[in-house]
Parts: sequence; C-alpha cells; structure tokens
Amino acid sequence: MSIHLIGGGATTSADAPLHASFVREAARRAEAAGRERARIAVISLHPEAEEKAAALGELLVGAGGGAAIDLKLTAGRAGEPIAQDAVDDVDGIAVGGGNVETVRAGLEPVFDRIRRHVAAGVPYLGVSAGAMIAGERSLGSGTRIGGVVVSPEDAAEPGEELELDAGIGLVDVTIEVHVAQRGVLSRVIAAAEAGLVTGALGIDERTALIVGDGGLRVEGAGNVWRVLPTDSGVLVSTVGG
Repeated sequence: MSIHLIGGGATTSADAPLHASFVREAARRAEAAGRERARIAVISLHPEAEEKAAALGELLVGAGGGAAIDLKLTAGRAGEPIAQDAVDDVDGIAVGGGNVETVRAGLEPVFDRIRRHVAAGVPYLGVSAGAMIAGERSLGSGTRIGGVVVSPEDAAEPGEELELDAGIGLVDVTIEVHVAQRGVLSRVIAAAEAGLVTGALGIDERTALIVGDGGLRVEGAGNVWRVLPTDSGVLVSTVGG
C-alpha cells in the first residue's frame, strides 16, 4: 500500500505515467481479491466536479496501460459532504483538486473510512488539494501569518490569515502543493518557523511523491521540498537531494 501525492498540474495524457504506479497497486489489490477489474473511487469537489472527476478518471485509465478498470465517480458540491459509501468496496481511492477548504470539508465525514481502507491496503492518490488533505494537518489557502504576507497574494486585496485543520492523517507531515509554480515554499517555511507545523513536504507541479513501505520516492519533472524546524531556524532540502 502506498500514498501517491501529486503537486498539481498533471492534467494531460502526457502526465499519465505519474499516475501509473497508483493504478498498478489498485490492479494488484483487485487481483489478490479475485476481481478481474480494479475498482477505483474518483472523487472531485471542484467547482466543475463532474468534468474534473471524469478527466481524472480518463487519466487513470490511460495510466493503466490497457488494464481493466471500473471507475466509481463522485462529483461533490461545496457545502455538502460526499456519501459515506463513496470510498467503500474499491481497490483505490483518488481525490482531485479544487479549493482546499472545500475539498477537506466535503471529505471530512469519510476521513475515518479512508484511513481504515488505506490501512487495509487500498492505495490513495491525492492531486493538488487532494494531496494537501492527506497530511496530519491540512493547510488552508491563507497567505499571511500574524498579518504578515508569507506567500504571493493579489495586490488588489489583502490575503487571509493562514489556518490549519485536521487532515486525513495518511502521512505524518503537512503537505504543500504547486510549490515552485506559485512561490509558496515561503509559506511552509514561515509556518514551520511560527510553530504551526512540525514538518512539511512541498510538491512541485507535475511531480509525484510516493510514500510506501520502502520510504519516499519522487517521480516527475519537479522537486519535493522537505521543511523541518530546528533549534536555530528552519532547514530546507529536497527529498533525494
């Protein structure tokens, strides 16, 4: 069982290889259960949820290299939790992007279910916001800490204070995404310096962090940044670097 976290941006057929190891794991689980076709829950709480769920499903089919997959698509709505059985009886769980607060709120009622399924061997794939909510604590979309700007924001209007909520808890650190592309490495550094997080991993777009029994593996075009508070400040390095 592995946790597959993609930092966003991987939306075209050329990005299918980033999803391939997740699909292979789901297929192996289905085979072990005696099923010919892997069943994968694909969940979107994006404003265009139906379109985004279908697009992520197509990417997973493309990543399967011809493997037979049954998709269980769920298109959620802001302010409404997804159905309790959306993640049940499947060989893989994939959660797409969107506004992180909306995605977290919609999935929160099934956090316990997701944790149980993953502990039982179901692989998890999180893309963008779906990756952010996988951690012990989930970053919100704020750009300020103590009123001080810590990441880029719209010059026309003040940003909001950064808040953290409970995540699913599939990994024991906080996850940031779109790091290089949106210039948000400074946000997790500031959060670590302020004691809001005890450790974080920031994932660039078109980059996958795979957390499994063998440790951490990075695939794709960018970096995964490790941010750790120390007695003298904050240590920043790249995973595998």
